Amino acid sequence: MLNCIAVDDEPLALQLLEDYISKVPYLKLAAQCGDTFEATKALQENVIDLMVIDIQMPGLSGLQFVKSLTHKPIIIFLTAYKQYAVDAYDLDVIDYLVKPVALDRFIKACNKAKELYDLRASKKEAGQAPAVDYFFQNVEYSLVKVMFSDIVWIEGLRDYIKIHLKSTSKPLVTRSTFKTIEADLPASKFIRIHKSYIVSIDNITSIRKSVVFMKDLELPVGDAYKEAIDKLTSK
Repeated sequence: MLNCIAVDDEPLALQLLEDYISKVPYLKLAAQCGDTFEATKALQENVIDLMVIDIQMPGLSGLQFVKSLTHKPIIIFLTAYKQYAVDAYDLDVIDYLVKPVALDRFIKACNKAKELYDLRASKKEAGQAPAVDYFFQNVEYSLVKVMFSDIVWIEGLRDYIKIHLKSTSKPLVTRSTFKTIEADLPASKFIRIHKSYIVSIDNITSIRKSVVFMKDLELPVGDAYKEAIDKLTSK
């Protein structure tokens, strides 16, 4: 069961969200919030797994609010505006829905959230240790086996992922999201350094200020990921 909150400044929109959520058997609505301040209170008082949130609201917008969170639940944006999609996906949301949203489309977004939640839960139960040292990726209509030890770095390109390998100069290109890829990788072997980059820890040769070096390759460290780098270098 996923605890969720709905955040929207329009009462009718909140009412519709409540109705939609009630039709998804694995969702439990913990709170309805008319603005981001109510959402802050709900997040402080409850363990929230999923947040369905509007973008344009009085005061703090949905984008600003999600960006401000240190520990984010899984996010679905539900808005009347298409133009914020790129900014939203930069925040690693699981889906972006444009009003009016049909029930089947809403359920599809929730299913994606449930898959990610289950994946994280199974990874946590396994103590972050993967049962195997590889995963399969869909590349050009084939499932390609990729060894974790062969991966040097991974690059995110909107709806596609480039996996750069030691064994070949041509990267594998797969249609996926950074959320999904990151959840599949062993946390002890890989670190996210930027909204668009995940790197193999074993292949890092040095770190200088906000740059990670891997032999002849230099990749920038995003501001949001400097803390993770600091933890890595302090070990």
